Amino acid sequence: MSAWEVFAVKYADRNARTRRDSFIFDDNHDAPHPMDYFMWVLRRGTEVILVDTGYDADEARLRDRPIRMDPAASLAPLGLKPEDITSVIVTHLHYDHAGGLHLFPNGKLHMQTTEMAYATGPCMCHDTLRMPFTAGHICEAVKRLYSGQVVFHDGDAEIAEGVTVHCIGGHSRGLQAVRVRTAAGWLVLASDAAHYYENIFARKPFPIVVDLQNMLDGFDRLEALASQKTLIVPGHDPLVTQAFPQAMAEHIWRLDHGPETPGLIISD
Repeated sequence: MSAWEVFAVKYADRNARTRRDSFIFDDNHDAPHPMDYFMWVLRRGTEVILVDTGYDADEARLRDRPIRMDPAASLAPLGLKPEDITSVIVTHLHYDHAGGLHLFPNGKLHMQTTEMAYATGPCMCHDTLRMPFTAGHICEAVKRLYSGQVVFHDGDAEIAEGVTVHCIGGHSRGLQAVRVRTAAGWLVLASDAAHYYENIFARKPFPIVVDLQNMLDGFDRLEALASQKTLIVPGHDPLVTQAFPQAMAEHIWRLDHGPETPGLIISD
């Protein structure tokens, strides 16, 4: 079968951050450390799969985390309208990954059973664990469930030929990474199993974590799933926009041929 095209779509960034926000163990906690926010589009002929949905202007105001563009509108350079999206892989239900579910009303959601149970269960009694979630987003997922628009997966599963999901956990209980067959080999969209290249390659955990062992074990799993380390794409690293070629618009990068400058990702 033919390979998939993969695009990273940046809809927001947050630059007023420091390294203490990104790493549990670091000797330079006060140094600036910006974060980019992405969705991802998989395309093969007429087949299209959206990975995550971003968050909208209302959520941006609620959290004082502005967005650069509406996630639904950000897909226009790819020739896609929100109603065209019929398949959505939800890597996890945190606000910045599932905050735009309502923007894609025709999307059937693929998520881990564990993630729905986590986001609607007793763990949400704790403010710290509840913080990255927004109740309205979870309610939207439940509404999709009751309208027959949710497919649950337990662990590894095939979404389409050449596209699989793999439960990693760690950052959120049911966090799943996405493995895609591309012209460059098996590419892994880590989502928040690794926010940054440094999380995975230096084995430095991200501070928002429900299970630290799962997060650390997940770094090994990501490396095993990808054909090579440079085909692991972290969920929020601005280096993605420097290592991979831009495509179609200034907020879109093409991932499926691999990085143009792999040395930015990992040195030999």
